[in-house]
Amino acid sequence: MSSQNTAQFLEKKYLDFLKSQEVYSEPFHNKLGQLRNFYLPICKKIYLDFKKDRKIKILGLTGGQGAGKSTITQIIKLIFETKYNLNVTYFSIDDFYKTLKEKLSVKVQKLFKTRGVPGTHDTKLLKKVFTNLTKKNFKQIYIPRFDKSVDDRFPKNKWQRVKKRPHIIIFEGWCVGARPQTYIKLSKPINALEKNNDVDMTWRKKVNQELNVDYKKIFNKIDNLIFLRVPNFECVYKWRLLQEKKLRLTSKGKKIMSPSQVRQFIMYYERITKQMLVDLSKKAYAVLYLDKKHRLNRLKFN
Repeated sequence: MSSQNTAQFLEKKYLDFLKSQEVYSEPFHNKLGQLRNFYLPICKKIYLDFKKDRKIKILGLTGGQGAGKSTITQIIKLIFETKYNLNVTYFSIDDFYKTLKEKLSVKVQKLFKTRGVPGTHDTKLLKKVFTNLTKKNFKQIYIPRFDKSVDDRFPKNKWQRVKKRPHIIIFEGWCVGARPQTYIKLSKPINALEKNNDVDMTWRKKVNQELNVDYKKIFNKIDNLIFLRVPNFECVYKWRLLQEKKLRLTSKGKKIMSPSQVRQFIMYYERITKQMLVDLSKKAYAVLYLDKKHRLNRLKFN
C-alpha cells in the first residue's frame, strides 16, 4: 500500500473509531486536525526512536479522571498498527486492582476501600506482566481484566490474551508516572476527606510510601510518558460527571453517582492529581494540553 493510501486508510479507521465513541459521549471537534497536529507527531517521534534499536517501547499514558485516556490509548494503538505495522499491547493500571480478599481497607485504613490510589493495585502481578511481555523468548501470556460491577477480577478465561511479542506496550492510568511528596506537603490536609477521615495520616503516608517504592520501580520501566494535562482540578469534577452520564446510557441498572457523590469521590485523587500537574508538565516526554472544553490545544515535548 502506498503512503498516500495508508494515510487515507488510517484516517478512515480513525474517523470510524471516533464515530463509534460519539454514540455515548460528547461530539469530537476538529477530528482530522487533532489527528494531524497531535496524535501523528507523537507516534512519529516514538516510532523514530523505536527504529533505532527495535527494542520494545513502553509508553505510559496518564492524566486526570475524564481526560480521555482510554480513547487516546486506542487512537495511538490504531496509528502504530495501521501506519507503522507494529504489534501493540495495551492495558490499564485499573485491571491490576487487588482482589477482594487482598484489599487494604481492613488491614491498613478504611479509605483504601475506594480503589484507585497507589496501594490498591497488585504491583507484583504488574511487574510479572511487564517482565513476561518483554522477554526475548516470548510465550503467550494473559493480562488480568477487572470487573468493576463485582469489585473483583474477571475469571482467568476472560483475561486479555497476548499471543505475539509486542513492539509497543501502552500502560494507561490516572496515576501512572506519579511521584511521592515530601512529608511537609503530605502533612497538610488538601480537602475535607483527608481532614476528617485521615487525621493521623495513615492513608496518606501509606499511599506516599507505595509511590516511593513499588510504584516507582514500575514507573521507571516507562520509556516515554504521555501526559494529558487538564486545565485545573475543577475540570476533573466536570468531566467525571460526563463519565457518569455516559455510564447511565451504557450500563443499564448500574448505580450512578450523584454530583455530590462525584465531588466526594474525586477527593481521593485530588492530592496526586494536583502534584502531577506540577511534576509532569515539566518531566513527561510529551504533554498534551486540554482546554476547558475538553479539546487538545497544544503539544509540548520535554
